[in-house]
Amino acid sequence: MNDNEMTVEREDGPTRGRYFITLSPDAEAEMTFRKGDNNTIIIDHTGVPPAFEGRGIAAKLVNKAIEDARKQGFKINPVCSYVVAQFRRHPEWADLRG
Repeated sequence: MNDNEMTVEREDGPTRGRYFITLSPDAEAEMTFRKGDNNTIIIDHTGVPPAFEGRGIAAKLVNKAIEDARKQGFKINPVCSYVVAQFRRHPEWADLRG
């Protein structure tokens, strides 16, 4: 699979959800979140299998959440250390921080 074929999908449950990319029949990358108060999601984990690290896959997951937040009007509370670091690198996302 080349990087252009990676599609970020989103699953929503009543209190939790996740963004994920199917990388192979037995591997996927995911970023999980809890639903908080005031139209906020709390991103609490990002994981990419070691064989797929270093290809910007985690960034694709975060960027999809940012895109959804802008379109759907929710805020993001980053708890996962990777997402916290991405928010630091992207001051233009400050308005989305919950």
